[in-house]
Parts: sequence; structure tokens; C-alpha cells
Amino acid sequence: MTSTTTGATSATTAGTEPRPRFADLLAAEWIRFWSLRSMPWVLGVGALVLVGVNLNAARYAYMYTEPGGPAPGSGHVAAAVYASFTGMSANLLMLLAGGVGTAVIVGEYATGMIRTTFAAVPDRRAVLLAKAGVLAAVMLGFGALVSGVSFALAQALLGRRHAGVSLAEPGVLHAVAGAAALAPVCALIGLGFGTLVRHAAASVVTTVLVLFLLPASFNQDHRWSAAIAHAMPFTAWRRLATPDLTHVLLPPYPATVTGSWLAFAGWVVGSVLVAAAVVHRRDV
Repeated sequence: MTSTTTGATSATTAGTEPRPRFADLLAAEWIRFWSLRSMPWVLGVGALVLVGVNLNAARYAYMYTEPGGPAPGSGHVAAAVYASFTGMSANLLMLLAGGVGTAVIVGEYATGMIRTTFAAVPDRRAVLLAKAGVLAAVMLGFGALVSGVSFALAQALLGRRHAGVSLAEPGVLHAVAGAAALAPVCALIGLGFGTLVRHAAASVVTTVLVLFLLPASFNQDHRWSAAIAHAMPFTAWRRLATPDLTHVLLPPYPATVTGSWLAFAGWVVGSVLVAAAVVHRRDV
């Protein structure tokens, strides 16, 4: 009688065990993210390389600027912003962030750890959302650090030639913020393709194709082609990184700042939704 009662009590306790809270999932994913041995090195070295590339561009801008400063109306604001975060650094950031995003999920599938995770937390979509939240937060901080430090160092150097700009200048803030936001956007795209493909090399290749080669397939001479081109992450960043269009040769259908932010948001939401749908329906 005693053993029967004890068994019933144990079953009742197991059945009423509280489900993991989303905050617990976030904490677990945070620990899991930083438990990857290469992650601190990838982000640390990557930040140094990106800041170094941008500072080198600022050095060239400094060398070719007259000591008295640029002439009025010469488009020096856009030049100063571009010198603080170049197209090369944007490409490197996209590649790094996309690789980090794929590594976060593909590594678990490769080791089989994902089965243990889903056995402990049957709500797969909650796990995926927690993973995406941690990834987005870390990469947003990474992007903000790289963008902010690069901007501060570049403007400090250009200021010695009276060619520096401040965040109060029209369009400068959304240029710096756009560079920071590029990192989490590309990381979540990598997470989406990693969940879909589940193979490290193939996921990285797919991410590279979408981020780098697909935008080159569309020009801005026709409305439909321009709409697709403006929806690409790199094209959206390039518009955000251009605070002054006065001295820019515009295409027939130019991108807008609002449209570029919407493109970023669309990639974020679309990548997370696709990943959540795949992880919910497909067996591990």
C-alpha cells in the first residue's frame, strides 16, 4: 500500500512539474552560446579586424584632406561617414555574422545535442526563439561596438583636418545604427539557413550566395528589379550609410531610409519564422 501511494505521488509530482520559463531558455542559450570555444576568439579577433579596416580607411581620408578642411558643399559628411565604416568592412561583417549564425544551430545538429535539448524542452519553437534572441542580442552588441568605436576613432582622426562629423549631423546617426544592425540581421539569416540546411559547409555557402551574389543579380533600372535589390541586406545598409544624397548619382528608382529599415526587419522576421516552422515540423 505504501509503495503504491509513493508511486502515485511520484507520478503526480512528475506530471505537475512546471514547464521551463522563457527566461530560463534565454539563460540556457546564453550559456550555450558562450560555451563554444571559438566564439570569443571569433568575435574578438573579428572586432579588431573590422575596426582596423575602418581606421585604415580613415587614415587614407585624412592623408588626402587639405589641412584647412574640405571645401563647403563638397559632400564631406558622406565621405567622413564612409571613412568610418567602409563597404569592405560591411562585407566582412556580413560574412562573420552569417557564419556565427549558422554555427550556433548547425553545431548542435552535428553533435546530436539538439535531440537532448528537445527532449528536455519539447516546445521546439520556444527553444528556437530563445536561441534567436540571444544571437540577435550578442550580434547587435557586437555591431554597435564595432560601428561605434570605428566612428569615434575615424572622426577623431579626421577632426584634426577639420573634416570630422558628429552624430548630430543629419543622416549620420542612421548610418552608424545601420552598420550596427547589419550584424544581427545577417546572423539571423545564417541561423535560418543553418536550421533549413543543417550542414555546416552547405549552410555557409547558401548564406554567402544570398548575402553576396544574389544582390548582384538585380539592377536598379527597372521598378521590379530595383525593389528586389533594395530588399537585400547589403543594399539596404548602403542606403543607410549614405547620409547625404546631394553629390550621389541616383538610379531611376533609388532606395529610401524607411524602406531599408523595413528590409532589415523583413529579413529578421522571415528568417526566424522559417527557422521556427522548420524546427517544429522536421524530425531531428
